[in-house]
Amino acid sequence: MRIVVSLKPVPDLKHWNRLELDPKTKTLVRKGIPGAINPLDRHALEAALRLREKHGGEVVILSMAPEDSRPVLKEALAMGADRAVLLSDPAFAGSDTLGTAYALSVALERLEGVDLVLCGDQTVDGGTAQVSAQLAEFLGIPNLMHVSGIEATDGAAWLVRCQMEHGYITVEIKPPMVLSVTRDVGQPRYVTLMNILEADAKEIQVWSAKDLPMRESWIGLAGSPTQMGDLFVPEKKGSAEMLAGTPAEQAAQLADRLHRLGFC
Repeated sequence: MRIVVSLKPVPDLKHWNRLELDPKTKTLVRKGIPGAINPLDRHALEAALRLREKHGGEVVILSMAPEDSRPVLKEALAMGADRAVLLSDPAFAGSDTLGTAYALSVALERLEGVDLVLCGDQTVDGGTAQVSAQLAEFLGIPNLMHVSGIEATDGAAWLVRCQMEHGYITVEIKPPMVLSVTRDVGQPRYVTLMNILEADAKEIQVWSAKDLPMRESWIGLAGSPTQMGDLFVPEKKGSAEMLAGTPAEQAAQLADRLHRLGFC
């Protein structure tokens, strides 16, 4: 069984106060911001590792990102992935979800023999939740989203549990397929020092746009049909008033204000 985890390096949440937008392209300026594994992609990787432990096979990380994202991929390898493929080329910069999914689909075709592609339901820096469905469409295979459980079998239909608004459904589905997962699929494992040392010996292949048989020009900012029209940060407005008196008097004043505003 070959499982590919589509993993996206995103700006580390601890440094989001440093994020800026390019005034011309309206894309995030990521240079100088430490990267991290997209949180839900960690859960996707954990699901892949559990399937490999139970059924055997190989777990491959596939990512489209600048070359300085290698430390993020190393962390994924330390979690237990067997190898990683990094799509890195200035030609990919600014790709929207369609361009990203297209490039990933071409890379998956080159990998061959892929039974399962796992993604996080969405990323913290985009939140579109579109790539997994677009990826499946390009590959011509089924897609399920909001996956919280995967029960694989050898040579037969798998049982995949998908979350719904008021519960879940269980679907019988045969690989190959693309699944995007929620955090309920499994808690990511801890990485030990030995895991980190072992990851140094694992391979990270780097493929450029020239290494892939692109049939369309749907990559990069110029090849992306989705363009951001504008973005602005609203001005923060607010005021505060200190209530005087004893705690009981302050509580009475607050209750009166809330009553006048119609909250009670």
